[in-house]
Amino acid sequence: MKPITVFTPAYNRAHLLGRLYESLLRQACQDFIWLVVDDGSTDNTRELVAGWQAEGRIEIQYAYKTNGGMHTAHNRAYELMQTELNVCIDSDDWMPDNAVERILAVWARYRGDPDVVGLIGLDVDPDGNTIGSSLPADGTRATLDELYQVHGCTGDKKLVYRNEVTARSPRFSEFEGEKLVPLSWLYTQIDQVGKLVTMNEALIVVEYQADGSSATVLKQYFQSPLGFRALREVNIRYAIRTRHRLKNIIHYGFSSLVARDFGFLMHTPTPFWSLVMLPASVGLYVWLRLRLLMS
Repeated sequence: MKPITVFTPAYNRAHLLGRLYESLLRQACQDFIWLVVDDGSTDNTRELVAGWQAEGRIEIQYAYKTNGGMHTAHNRAYELMQTELNVCIDSDDWMPDNAVERILAVWARYRGDPDVVGLIGLDVDPDGNTIGSSLPADGTRATLDELYQVHGCTGDKKLVYRNEVTARSPRFSEFEGEKLVPLSWLYTQIDQVGKLVTMNEALIVVEYQADGSSATVLKQYFQSPLGFRALREVNIRYAIRTRHRLKNIIHYGFSSLVARDFGFLMHTPTPFWSLVMLPASVGLYVWLRLRLLMS
C-alpha cells in the first residue's frame, strides 16, 4: 500500500485538472495514489480521468457521486482512502515537484507519535509567494486553531492528515438545498484529538478562481446558512480566545436569521450571550445583505 493519497474534489473543472495531473507526473516521489472524487460533473471529467488511468503513468482512483458540494466530496474521499496519509489538492491548484517527497520525509520523523495527527505546510501563489504568513519554526506542534488564534498565522495553509484520524472523525452534515459546510468544521474537531507539526515548505500552488469558494464567500453566507451555522457552533464550543467565541456567537445569530430561524435563542449553545449579541447579529445581517445587493 502506498503511504499517501492525494485527493481532489472536482466539479466541472476538466479544463483545469490537466495542470494538476502534470504536476503529479513531475513528482520526484511517485509513491502516492491520486483519488479524483467527481462531484456530479457535467463536463468531460470522467472521460479525461479515464484516459489518464489508461496511460498508467501514476496510480489513479476515480469515484463519481451526485453533486452535493465540496464537503460531501470530502465525505466520500474519507470513506474510500486506505493509505496512511491524505492531502486534499483542489482541482484548480497543483503541487510543487518535490511536495510528496518532502511530506513523506518529514512525516517519517513523527509517524510513531500518536499525539501527532498530521503536518501543516505552506500555500504559495504561482510566483512562489507565501499566501498569508509563514508558520512558526519547523517542528512546532500546535492545533490549527492555535496556529491562527495564538500564533497569529494568516492565509490558507495545506493540511496533511493521518487517514485513521479523518476516517474516524465526524462526517460533514448535508443540509437540503445547501452546497457548503466550511471544511474547518471538521478541522477544528480534529484539533481536539492531537497536534499538527509545522513545515515551512510549499506543498501546493494555488490560483484562486473567479467562481471558487474564496471569491464567492459572501453569496455562500446566504446560500448555505445552516452549513455556516454548523461551523459557528463548533467554533463557539472550542474557541481558544474570548473574542473568537464572541465573533462566532454573532455569526451564529446572523446565520440563523438568514435561515429564517427566528427562534434560534431557544437552541443556541450560548443563550445568554446570543441574546446580548443579538443587535450585532442583526447589524451584521443588514450590512452583509446590503453588500450583497450592491455587489
